[in-house]
Amino acid sequence: MRYNGPGWPAASVSGPAAQIMNHANPKTSTSANSAGPRFWRNDALPFIEARSVRDGRKVCYAKHSHETFSIGVITRGRTTYVNRDSRERVGDNTLVLMNPGDVHACNPIDDEPWSYRMLYVDRSWLGGLQKELGFSPNTDFRPFAATMSTAPVLYDEFNRFYDILTGDDTEPLNRECAAVAFFDQVQQSLDPAPMQEREANRRLERAAEFLSDNCTRPLKLEDVCSAANISASYLIRAFKKHYGMTPHAYLLNRRVQVARSLLKGGGEIADVALEVGFSDQAHFQRVFKQFLAATPGQYRG
Repeated sequence: MRYNGPGWPAASVSGPAAQIMNHANPKTSTSANSAGPRFWRNDALPFIEARSVRDGRKVCYAKHSHETFSIGVITRGRTTYVNRDSRERVGDNTLVLMNPGDVHACNPIDDEPWSYRMLYVDRSWLGGLQKELGFSPNTDFRPFAATMSTAPVLYDEFNRFYDILTGDDTEPLNRECAAVAFFDQVQQSLDPAPMQEREANRRLERAAEFLSDNCTRPLKLEDVCSAANISASYLIRAFKKHYGMTPHAYLLNRRVQVARSLLKGGGEIADVALEVGFSDQAHFQRVFKQFLAATPGQYRG
């Protein structure tokens, strides 16, 4: 069984809507909508997850963030790309980057077809590579200042690496070597953000950490304020400005991230919904799709 990404012309696309490939234990899931998302994972490279969408016209995201470093390319068409304070229309041959925690979204323009490929990379693994390269001597991960690049070489190298990563016949050593080579090139090509530009309000960081650590619990505003030693008015005013989403949206986003890990482990959707703090499966389904533009069933496979 071979994985095929969104680089295909639309007319040549066939196969299941959402196909999750775990090459140590292959799985597939199907849907009537052949334009759905496809995910790739491999137990030998647990620090990288891949995703492709061949027709993004129905793929709409709420503003959200990831714990991982995210990098991808627009392979066809255009999209509205929001990342931190920037909002612009970007087209094919564009590479986009999102640091862990950066609030972002990519959504279709009118009803124009567009497709993309994405990689989600563990921040600790990438931070370790940064340290080896001398870019991050005093922290576990150094964020990037750039939110996008139109450099042809990076776009081409991304797609070359993506094909190696998701290829059925690629040996594990080749995949890992290709990963190191590609992210070495990214690091050398795109300057990381100066540390002083990324300094955060420590009280807001404590609030975010508390939300993250307790995301499966039914929290009250006073719980968050007490943990961060911060007033409710300041939290509501400053949190959204700093993180790009309200504390509640941040909490929901974190629940979705926890749910992703549980679903990857084969958890039943109804059980996962309760485990991550949702009162019912229907609410979980809506929020998960809102933040990930895929249903829990599509994601789990």
